[in-house]
Amino acid sequence: MAGTALSAPARRSVGSLPPDLNGRAVEFHSDSGATLRGWFLPGEKGKGAVVLMHGVRGSRLNTLSRARFLSAAGYTVLLFDFQAHGESGGEHITTGYLESRDARAAVDFVRAQAPGERIGVVGVSMGGAAFALAEPAPDVQAVVFELVYPTIEQAIDDRLRLNLGGWAVVFRPLMTAQLRLRLGISARDLHPIDHVARVAAPKLFIAGADDRHTTLEESRQLFAAATEPKELWVVDGAHHQDLHELKGNEYESRVLGFFEKYLRR
Repeated sequence: MAGTALSAPARRSVGSLPPDLNGRAVEFHSDSGATLRGWFLPGEKGKGAVVLMHGVRGSRLNTLSRARFLSAAGYTVLLFDFQAHGESGGEHITTGYLESRDARAAVDFVRAQAPGERIGVVGVSMGGAAFALAEPAPDVQAVVFELVYPTIEQAIDDRLRLNLGGWAVVFRPLMTAQLRLRLGISARDLHPIDHVARVAAPKLFIAGADDRHTTLEESRQLFAAATEPKELWVVDGAHHQDLHELKGNEYESRVLGFFEKYLRR
């Protein structure tokens, strides 16, 4: 029952682009087999472009507040729905595997729509995992990894402990076995920690000090596996939640400062 619920599509109506944003609805194809839908917000030439990648069972609406402050700062912005999410196609949520192909497709789409712009990514939870898992690594100039799990085994264990107690980790093999049966993949296909070193671009890792879905120790493991240049921001009092909503101005200042350093021409 849990496997069925976790892999089932999370489709929902997203609605129209909010009137305060200047942009258009777009769709593009991914090697995941899905047609992806999103919003494209043109920015000021030479100021860079940012692709926003939401978390599991979310949609582009979860990155809308980030799109607003990035667009206001002059960045070109793409926010989209991963396969099997929001208004995009797709049959199963794969927690980053097929979504990694969507991540590549989204970066390629922005490169075609905004030629010459330096490209950044904000990947939240599954969105960051999808970017790390993409092969070959997409050619971007800056990446924000926000609340990203190192391995699917750790992610499952954390959620079992959180919902049922520490003893429940004995059920993890029953969960990982379903990856092969339902999706045709193995747990090793969902190890961002094994791939993050291939991301050559500068990286900003953001972790929640009190996150129990992706613990601070796990975030530090992912950070340690990454190559330089890299930064780590541990958000005091933060759980597995919308960190922009939680920290507001501080989040915007840190993310804008990071992209200002690496994306502006």
